[in-house]
Amino acid sequence: MKTQGENLSQRTADTLRQMILEKEIYTFGEKLPNENELSEKLGISRTTLREAIRTLVSEGILVVQRGKGTFVAEQADRLADSRISMKSFSDMQVTLRDLYETRMIFEPEAAALACRRATDEEIAHILELGQECQRHLEENPTGKERIESESAFHGAILKASHNEFISRFMPMLTETIEKTFALDFNLDVIAEDAYKDHILIMNFLEKRDAEGIKSAVTIHLHHAFLTEQLNWQ
Repeated sequence: MKTQGENLSQRTADTLRQMILEKEIYTFGEKLPNENELSEKLGISRTTLREAIRTLVSEGILVVQRGKGTFVAEQADRLADSRISMKSFSDMQVTLRDLYETRMIFEPEAAALACRRATDEEIAHILELGQECQRHLEENPTGKERIESESAFHGAILKASHNEFISRFMPMLTETIEKTFALDFNLDVIAEDAYKDHILIMNFLEKRDAEGIKSAVTIHLHHAFLTEQLNWQ
């Protein structure tokens, strides 16, 4: 368990880190105010400030130069860029999580309806779109054609449910696929899983097995969810 002093020094380190990397109050290569001035500004003791500085030195954010003072390390600007990138990555994951959760709620049932309601011509058309998607997955799994064919394949299944409200979810489906590629994370694994999942989905659709396709679509969405590390709880 951390003592009160350790907690205060950690909070001070967090404050200084934010002042440097996010607020840019102190920029890379710049010298920090002396101990007395900075500790007074932060409302802490010099001992607490020293502990916080040691933490940031160990992280490579600060550098102590004997006889000169404490400086923001020159690589701190790169650390700031990294933190911004990670924040954007995290924000996109949250958006994707919400999109995939919504698809999980309605898409397996929509696929089951398609099995029951689609005409033979519609099923044949969906299977053609599925085969085209598979071809793009093999040739260029991250290309524009693959993205478009993925949307067309899944969109045709939604349309074949013959439910007007469900068919209006098409823009959300397209957005999920586009954002998955924009995140650019584990795309090779997603493509490998998608290829296998599509085979199951098409087989169950061709057999008009509503329960089977419901499970296959659920598995397909779960694969993407887990591979993108979206923290479904």
